[in-house]
Amino acid sequence: MRLSTKAQYAVRAMVSLHLHGRDAPVSLKDISTREDISQTYLEQLFVKLRRRGLVDSVRGPGGGYLLARPASLIRVDEIIESVEESLVPVACMDEDGRCSCDSQCVTHSVWQGLAEKIRGFLASMTLEDLTREARRKHEATETTDSR
Repeated sequence: MRLSTKAQYAVRAMVSLHLHGRDAPVSLKDISTREDISQTYLEQLFVKLRRRGLVDSVRGPGGGYLLARPASLIRVDEIIESVEESLVPVACMDEDGRCSCDSQCVTHSVWQGLAEKIRGFLASMTLEDLTREARRKHEATETTDSR
């Protein structure tokens, strides 16, 4: 199973927003530059993130986006599910893990278990967790670069 670039970019953009948006809104232009993601693509993602209640937009000069709630309360699965159509490992399953052929499919339990593991893993991490890791990597890079 492979997540789309939408999911990868949404998670990266949310980490960037949290890292750089402590007290003021962050523009999509800034995120675009930092993450090397097209601003147009980010606009599409942030519409979905805003609809899902993960970010708030601020209009006008100095405007941009802020997290809609604390990063410790935003789970990675929420970010991904806001931009992905589904997180199921096979086409015959719906988003609730039900399979249209489960009564006759001998491998249904494998796919259902995989879907549960994927969701559980992604739900176990928060935006705060990822941001903490990003800070550590950034600090390690700065230490290495200053030598």
